[in-house]
Amino acid sequence: MSGIASDSPSSHREHRFYRGVTATCVANVLQAANFLSDRFLRKSHGASATIDELYRHSMDSAFAAREAFLVTGAPHASAYYPRDFAWFYPDVLDPGTIIDADDAARRIRLIEKSVRLMLGAVRSGIVTTTLIPLRGGHHIGANYFALPSDTLLGVMAGLDQLLGADRRPSPFTAMSDASASGNLLLAEYRDDLRVAVFALVNSLCSFERDGTASLLCDVDGPRSAATDTRAERLRFVTNASVYATFELGIRLGIADQSEIETILGRTLPGYKRELLGLFGRDGYIAHSLDCDTDTPASAIALDFVNVLRGFWDFRSDNERALFSATADLVLAEPRFRIAGTSHFLVSVDNPRKKWIHRIATPSYQGRSAWPTFNVEFADRMLDFDEAEGGDKYRPHAQDILRHIRHATEIHGGYQELLSEQGLQYRTWAYRGAVAHSWFPRFLSVWKRAFGKPLLDFTKQR
Repeated sequence: MSGIASDSPSSHREHRFYRGVTATCVANVLQAANFLSDRFLRKSHGASATIDELYRHSMDSAFAAREAFLVTGAPHASAYYPRDFAWFYPDVLDPGTIIDADDAARRIRLIEKSVRLMLGAVRSGIVTTTLIPLRGGHHIGANYFALPSDTLLGVMAGLDQLLGADRRPSPFTAMSDASASGNLLLAEYRDDLRVAVFALVNSLCSFERDGTASLLCDVDGPRSAATDTRAERLRFVTNASVYATFELGIRLGIADQSEIETILGRTLPGYKRELLGLFGRDGYIAHSLDCDTDTPASAIALDFVNVLRGFWDFRSDNERALFSATADLVLAEPRFRIAGTSHFLVSVDNPRKKWIHRIATPSYQGRSAWPTFNVEFADRMLDFDEAEGGDKYRPHAQDILRHIRHATEIHGGYQELLSEQGLQYRTWAYRGAVAHSWFPRFLSVWKRAFGKPLLDFTKQR
């Protein structure tokens, strides 16, 4: 196993990172054993409970003192996924979701440890989809199931959470300490992040179709994103994540906009307009240019909503029109939802996949409903309403959140995903996680949608 170690003074040489063919084979064996053992050995949680009880249990589990990194929950808890800090838990330091001072301290401790570990990997030149921990602070960097498009975005989003910990009014004094820690980490790892950002800029390739050209990250092969088992190339979500990475890198002072634009050969707004023109050439956002579809609904995937403070800012009429047309197609298509609910599936058809996923998890990121993508769909619709000064989508956002709450209570925890029948997703080889760490994001968006918190901890602090 070839090893690359971080030798920065701040790490105290406590982390060592490995990559290469041998390391990846070891990681594959570890992950396969973990996923299969979780499928057959994890006990079921049959009894439902109140949302308050479930949330408290989730926070105790997600931020327990034994944890070394912020993870979703079983079976993913044996590996670390940097992208998740952008996609699945961007709001763990939202004061409105924190139960008490002890909860705040545990969250800050864990996100700080996680960000430091991810930055150590970046310094070692390992920007992979997954970090698999071994013993003694050793980690393997492996790509599941292709080179990442959103890992660097996740690393910087985790750092940004620390930096912004004291931006919102909070009764927790530890938030200012978290922000100070974030500033120290940014100063220490700025140059390493800068190298990674420009490596991403330089990896883009030119692509043209029907007279519309752009720079894409996945011209030559699929790139991994949050919906990483989909095997298509030329995907909107992967390229939207790259754009969001550049925006965040500029906002954090890691890279200068003019330097990025010089390499791109166009302005950043122009780069975004090209992406919108390419993927929105039919009047809605197509999931992939690598797929043949019969209907507009079949050309869409719910991950078009991207991440919080990511691709969509709704500053232009064209951007708002494309988002609205895509959202309307999703809302109007019965095949896009679990019957009788506002749980929206990732797509109306199961996607092109690698053979292992066709056998083990055929609908994992197709005809299955992910609460996290539904929450982001709701939040982007609220963003759109705010930009338009109306309430076109608020009722839809509220319906989505009500149904997620109902499923959470019925199934005894916040689910990673649901089957197209509305049940806990499981196959012969895989069983979806109870996604404890995703729960705070749901609470943040609930408060925004309804104007009041789902759970009010202020009287109990």
